Amino acid sequence: MGSILRGLQRVPWGDLQVVRGSAKDIPTLLAKAAWGDREAGDLALDYVADLVCELGFVIAEATAPTVPFLLELAGAPHVQCKAEVLNLLRNIYVSHVWSQALAAAGPRYTGNYVRKAQWEADAHRAVLAGRQLVQGLTESVDPEVAEAATKLLDAFAAEARR
Repeated sequence: MGSILRGLQRVPWGDLQVVRGSAKDIPTLLAKAAWGDREAGDLALDYVADLVCELGFVIAEATAPTVPFLLELAGAPHVQCKAEVLNLLRNIYVSHVWSQALAAAGPRYTGNYVRKAQWEADAHRAVLAGRQLVQGLTESVDPEVAEAATKLLDAFAAEARR
């Protein structure tokens, strides 16, 4: 798979869940986003987004393990869908649906949300681990990438104030 995405095979994707079932398709989709042309990359990334951040805010079990690979895509010079990757990372980072559900659930229902809130927290930490990369991308010559990186940095700052 080239110099990026080498660690994909170390993740047990078939054992991880997304909203609609198994995460087994994520490696293929990430590879298409990495090595495809603009159209193929965008389409593959849309599918990844549907799996790991459904509706733009629902985090899945496979989200946190996917984030380091999304960060690799954002930092790779040849990837053509970097702005979209950064936007997906921002959506993941600002998602609080499970933690809010956990906070609102009565004692009888908290068990339904504890594990999902942990997926969300793990995904947030994974995105935040890429802060230095994102800071560098704010100076991209591609204005869409620079804008998306700036918005993600703004999200980091907003969350820190929360």
